[in-house]
Amino acid sequence: MKTSSGFKSTYLLGGDLEINRMGYGAMRITGPQIWGMPENPQHSIDVLQRAVELGVNFIDTADQYGPFTSEQLIAEALHPYQEHIVVGTKGGLVRFGPWADINNDASPQHLQDALDGSLRRLKLEQIALYQLHRIDPKVPAEISFDFLAKAQQQGKIRHLGLSEVSVDDIKLAQQHFKVASVQNRYSVLDRQWKPVLEYCKSQGIAFIPWFPIGGGMVQLEGQLKDIANRKQVTMHQLALAWLLHHADNILLIPGTSSVAHLEENIKAAGIALTAEDMKELDGLTKAQ
Repeated sequence: MKTSSGFKSTYLLGGDLEINRMGYGAMRITGPQIWGMPENPQHSIDVLQRAVELGVNFIDTADQYGPFTSEQLIAEALHPYQEHIVVGTKGGLVRFGPWADINNDASPQHLQDALDGSLRRLKLEQIALYQLHRIDPKVPAEISFDFLAKAQQQGKIRHLGLSEVSVDDIKLAQQHFKVASVQNRYSVLDRQWKPVLEYCKSQGIAFIPWFPIGGGMVQLEGQLKDIANRKQVTMHQLALAWLLHHADNILLIPGTSSVAHLEENIKAAGIALTAEDMKELDGLTKAQ
């Protein structure tokens, strides 16, 4: 079904879970610098509940957001879950402190502990989408993939996905299980992983971009802002709208700890972009 804004509003994740393409990323509901509990957990609960009220039915998180606190808050806010709510989480990283103080660990033992912990914290018997947060350079990818495939066979996981991977990584994983999603950095200003997006589209795999605006490219950001001003929307809203129009297999997970910002993000799904708008936005990266 196409929306009035010209793009398909829903996606069949894994071929059997219909979700709205405008989802919610739950990294920012933790404490400052993705560490610990927020000062006022109720604010995070309010954001999660408001997201569902606004039609969001896909929520993305990870065990290392906090660590653990994002999953705990999701369960507190939304459990028992409405039947149509899909919560996806990730394992394979270990957080030792704020921001980037994290290490890879995709060993079977860690993934076992991570998966069981996520099931417990989210109060689920099966995780709808479980993504390997990173391939661990210390562990052969096949070993991690074999563990995940067995966990899926045991019924703990419905669909499996990957994060920060190349096309070759996806092809290797497909030898072990059906890949339902891939989560890589991608935006109107940063299309390094376009070959991965195109491969996912050809394979019926959902593509979940993080960092949906990009950054660090002042000239391009200025051009994006000029277009946004002309459309009378924010630069962030325009970047989200471009992604929705760009490919029907893209699922958005903008994150925020503010109800007002959440509502602003959701409005991006109502922004109509013409063929001329898309051509202008598509051309931004040519200056890189």
